[in-house]
Amino acid sequence: MDEIKSPSDDADQPGLKPGPLYLENTELQDSDLQDSDLEGDTLREECGVFGIFGHPEAAAITALGLHALQHRGQEAAGIVSFDGARFHSERRLGLVGDTFSRREVIERLPGNAAVGHVRYSTTGETILRNVQPLFAELNAGGFAVGHNGNLTNGLTLRRDLVRGGAMMQSTTDTEVILHLVAQSKRNRFIDRFIEALRAIEGAYSLVSLTNKKLLGARDPLGIRPLVLGELDGCPILASETCALDIIGAKYVRDVEPGEIIVFDEHGAQSHKPFPPKPPRPCIFEYIYFSRPDSIVGGRSVYEVRKAFGAQLARESHVEVDVVVPVPDSGVPAALGYSRESGVPFELGIIRNHYVGRTFIQPTQSVRELGVRMKHSANRAAIEGKRIILIDDSLVRGTTSKKIVRMMRDAGAREVHFRLASPPIIHPDYYGIDLPDRGGLLAATHSLEEMREIIGADSLAFLTIDGMYRAMGEPGRDPANPKFSDHCFTGAYPTHLTDQTQVEPQPRQLSLLAEAS
Repeated sequence: MDEIKSPSDDADQPGLKPGPLYLENTELQDSDLQDSDLEGDTLREECGVFGIFGHPEAAAITALGLHALQHRGQEAAGIVSFDGARFHSERRLGLVGDTFSRREVIERLPGNAAVGHVRYSTTGETILRNVQPLFAELNAGGFAVGHNGNLTNGLTLRRDLVRGGAMMQSTTDTEVILHLVAQSKRNRFIDRFIEALRAIEGAYSLVSLTNKKLLGARDPLGIRPLVLGELDGCPILASETCALDIIGAKYVRDVEPGEIIVFDEHGAQSHKPFPPKPPRPCIFEYIYFSRPDSIVGGRSVYEVRKAFGAQLARESHVEVDVVVPVPDSGVPAALGYSRESGVPFELGIIRNHYVGRTFIQPTQSVRELGVRMKHSANRAAIEGKRIILIDDSLVRGTTSKKIVRMMRDAGAREVHFRLASPPIIHPDYYGIDLPDRGGLLAATHSLEEMREIIGADSLAFLTIDGMYRAMGEPGRDPANPKFSDHCFTGAYPTHLTDQTQVEPQPRQLSLLAEAS
């Protein structure tokens, strides 16, 4: 059993001594973590966080919440709970259901407060020591933290911390936050936490647990989402509202950009230590990341995606017989496109939801079949017809090329491709795993060149102004953009300290190679 004897989290209480060494159950799972070649041709999810305070079934509820957030990270999952005296941790590679659906695992996580995390490795390798929530014994007590996002000065801070004597145990930027809190000289924990957040740049939504408090924090621009809910009078923090729905919790409100919210036995306190700025939430939450049934920033993700499709139809429609979504992410946009254009919607591609990761790829010829393991043509719906394929975005183009070929092999007479977002021409530094500029098809090729590579009869993207109009805005105001849209515009909303350092950053963050 994972046990950590924890002192109080108030540093100004005398006579407290650290408890025994923090131990955790870190058994490796029998899962294949090697992605197919096609996995590099999609937007990769960021991470998902969840926390609950004061509920007797905190760990079980956290596990359910993580199930609902599984789409945000499918490489690893973890939960840390607190039972009033000790912290308990379970961190595993693989899906939430691989571990946290077992009763014996939940029983190893007693207590009425817990935080959880699902991970996709945007920084740091997929190895067990990077799986969150991370935990540290501070002189003020135990501290667990889960992070969704990416720090744009994380490498710089890490280098400075190591030079100052810090010993890093992971290769994830989240550990920087632990060290910043640990090194703060402030007396109250909340002041230490605020001081740490003042030092970091980039995108983050955090859930943190001490032996007295559950804390949530959102970056000053609100790039990453975080919502507040309530279940049986107990506060909940989660990346998306769908995590509240699965447990029957009530949505209360979004955590505001730059807000730190603290829950303890006395209730809730809100802190706003940063100067107010116009919010810049990530537009990709609406395009791809959030589940369609979530409400993000007061907008239904499902309705927004349909609006993207309708706007796409207004901008770039051609005469066709059917509208076909690339499942699953293209479905809402295709519905909107169909309704606006009057062209029938057909499921011309069927997705296999049970394939998991591609595990047999000994030769290139077999790898070529990988897309068919996940997508199959519905010949009856497309044979002999002119079709428009609708997808959410285009990264490298390899999957799009294979799907177009699949449609032609199934008898489609014409194949037109439409993307319900603008061309991605700049990399991301806030938690989306995109290639560098050279690996982005739209950054290195003209529209006609992309059309030829994909093999479509025509190709068109949603315009940037059209994307904003679908969000209810008159268009994009370059002086005051409402969203973080840097992948389309190059207008990054924060400093990119790690990218602009004169001193070269380390080529590797760890000397230790681990089997995963």
